[in-house]
Amino acid sequence: MDPLTTKRAETDGKRGLAGSSRRYRIARLPLRPTMSLEAEIKKRRTFGIVSHPDAGKTTLTEKLLLFGGAIQIAGAVKSNKIKRHATSDFMDIERQRGISVATSVMAFEYRDTKINILDTPGHKDFAEDTYRTLTAIDSAIVVIDVAKGVEMQTEKLVEVCRMRNTPMIVFINKLDREGKDAIDLLDEIEEKLGLSVTPLSWPIGMGQRFQGVYNMYEQKLNLFRPHGKQSLEETLEITDLDNSILDEQVGQSAADELREEVETISAVYPEFNATAYQNGEISPVFFGSAINNFGVKELLDCFIDIAPSPLPRVTEERMVDPMEEKFSGFIFKIHANMDPKHRDRIAFLRICSGVFSRNTNYYHVRKEKQMKFSNPTAFMAARKSIVDHAYPGDIIGLYDSGNFKIGDTLTEGEVLHFKGIPSFSPEQFRYVNNANPMKSKQLQKGLQQLIEEGVAQLFTKDDNGRKIVGTVGALQFDVIQYRLEHEYGASCTYEPLPLHKACWIEVPDPEIMKELRLKRGKDLAIDKDGQMVFLAESSWALKMAQESFPDVQFRFQSEERSNEG
Repeated sequence: MDPLTTKRAETDGKRGLAGSSRRYRIARLPLRPTMSLEAEIKKRRTFGIVSHPDAGKTTLTEKLLLFGGAIQIAGAVKSNKIKRHATSDFMDIERQRGISVATSVMAFEYRDTKINILDTPGHKDFAEDTYRTLTAIDSAIVVIDVAKGVEMQTEKLVEVCRMRNTPMIVFINKLDREGKDAIDLLDEIEEKLGLSVTPLSWPIGMGQRFQGVYNMYEQKLNLFRPHGKQSLEETLEITDLDNSILDEQVGQSAADELREEVETISAVYPEFNATAYQNGEISPVFFGSAINNFGVKELLDCFIDIAPSPLPRVTEERMVDPMEEKFSGFIFKIHANMDPKHRDRIAFLRICSGVFSRNTNYYHVRKEKQMKFSNPTAFMAARKSIVDHAYPGDIIGLYDSGNFKIGDTLTEGEVLHFKGIPSFSPEQFRYVNNANPMKSKQLQKGLQQLIEEGVAQLFTKDDNGRKIVGTVGALQFDVIQYRLEHEYGASCTYEPLPLHKACWIEVPDPEIMKELRLKRGKDLAIDKDGQMVFLAESSWALKMAQESFPDVQFRFQSEERSNEG
């Protein structure tokens, strides 16, 4: 048996590890759950798509939705001539700029599997939203541009995934363009991202010479036709690369090159192992062109087979297993005005265990009160539908009138605190001023809701009450200004504020607090949760403050956890 056939046979034997060999009938969510909890969990896959901007992440998301039958037409993310836009980019500012600035949640069904996609912002200025989203996924697809290779933001996001041992599949995109050599790209991925890779498909040529890929996972030849409508007639089953059909389809020269390269990578890279992938030890690699729908179906089919179903979650009290009968979940994102006409505010809940049921009382751990939800929603980007039941791995939206914060926990009564979602120290600061005194209430409400979403952080100076907005990146200031105007009818201006860092501080003694206010009052502020913050003008000023007040603890990130008031 040749190496590829051996690898395929071993892979087939391991698919059951991901629970994908079972088949379940999927219907519209019933009024009562009819399927066992275990069966519901095993048919779910919840993952995020991460990449550097412009690698094709949002385009890939759309093509996955196309293959899943969730949408009928893909949007043109950046074309001004085409008025359709990416389904996952639903905010006006995203459609205008052609970038994703907020995580979108989309769900669809494919091959008897319920798939939940979280399409994250790629731009570094919105990394906080992405980091929070990564706490809600069970696996990830990393998109890399074949011409640009591994870029800085990809490195940062993959590092966050690696810290959590999140299983990752790599999709090398834009094969219809000239790019880096495939083997060189694999070396770059291993070196820069620290991933151990194993190719499950391999390209035949690139750019103008691109003819398709050989799918080693399924032992099929996928021929490329640049019309975006790949059909079954263009997929040939080839279990032996010495088959003359290969020469007939791609030419002898390209066929010989493919045989040589597949032999090389089979010897150099480890064989695929589903358990190793699910443990985050190896990362399968696929090649394709998302804009042309090419290689996407093969990626999706493999993902369904091998990706993990919902995983256990760590809380401060204990490990929560998804198979537990009692419901639990946490809020990882809040978004206001998804539908500006209705001024709605939605909290995104990741279900971790048990069954969430509509019109049932659940315990809000931080608020210590029972809450009932009459219209929980499932998402297809900005489109929403009411659900009666949801299961571990599902992401649902809860209409919120201000009860939730990022990191909040809902349970059936047990006090649980899922591991904190980080709130990073801002790197850019500006005073915010009201540009229209007649709209003071709108400005106040808009700022409050945007800050609660995690778009930025708001600090109130301790000495004079002036408002300061702190962000990770400069683009966030534009987003705030735009959304205040278009969603709240308020307008603001900014004043530059040269600060080095904002540090959360813990003061152990009231007398020390009194002295700190006396000596460094102009550097103190209060965040949205009432926590004291030290605004350092420079690294030297921060160092001096730390030396002058050795009993004060300075922290560079604040954990948004469900028991903080």
